Amino acid sequence: MACAAAQETFRSLHRGNSPLLLPNAWDAGSAALIESLGASAIATTSAGVCWTHGHADGGTLPLEDLVSTAQAIARVVRVPLSVDMEAGYSNVPSAVAQLAARLADVGAVGINIEDGAQAPELLCQKIEAIRRLAGTEMFINARVDVFLRALTTGDAAVEEVCRRARRYQAAGCDGIFVPGLADLQSMAAISRSIAPQPLNVMLVPGLPAPEVLHRHGVRRLSAGSALAQAAMGQVSRLATQFLAGHAEAVSGAPSVGYGPMNALFRR
Repeated sequence: MACAAAQETFRSLHRGNSPLLLPNAWDAGSAALIESLGASAIATTSAGVCWTHGHADGGTLPLEDLVSTAQAIARVVRVPLSVDMEAGYSNVPSAVAQLAARLADVGAVGINIEDGAQAPELLCQKIEAIRRLAGTEMFINARVDVFLRALTTGDAAVEEVCRRARRYQAAGCDGIFVPGLADLQSMAAISRSIAPQPLNVMLVPGLPAPEVLHRHGVRRLSAGSALAQAAMGQVSRLATQFLAGHAEAVSGAPSVGYGPMNALFRR
């Protein structure tokens, strides 16, 4: 079970003078490495976790794989852990709440849960069920997919995000996550609407610096699947060269040393 100190630490990280930076991990190894580089909290990327277990992102991951990944990460890191549970892997609110409770039992202090293509009413029911079962301590970050799915545009998109956010807040969420949001004025408008709850955005190309985001109301910046994709990009490049007979490209590539990496697990 996640300890009260970790839960309060995670909440306090959303109240700093700069956004909480979450470089999302996909397994215990990536989480331990990210923590060793100075991360104040660890979040998972659903895409990276799914790919690690041989599944496509988008609600296909077996629950046991999600829980075991969270448990493995919580075992090797000391900083707070938030787990992306996509849409909860079920349309039955009680089942979603039971999954959230299992994640709390293995050490997660927070979760991300999304509305996706489903009706906002369903996410409200899921949040309410999670709150009843997991209690007030778990940090529920409600993901609003209006921008990510281009459900509408411009001022109408901002208004729809705010409308959904108010419903999710009433249901019991602790923060609002709007992936795909990149316009500073829209961030400021949404942040004002959801205050005092924190606004979370996801890294996209061309996004302003964290201090600029903070001035426009952003309190949390997630890398999403960007690190996992970049890691796979490196594997793709180096494996291509290796298979072409250029083994020196792999042996000479920048890497984390075997010893330092192995030492992360000798605690």
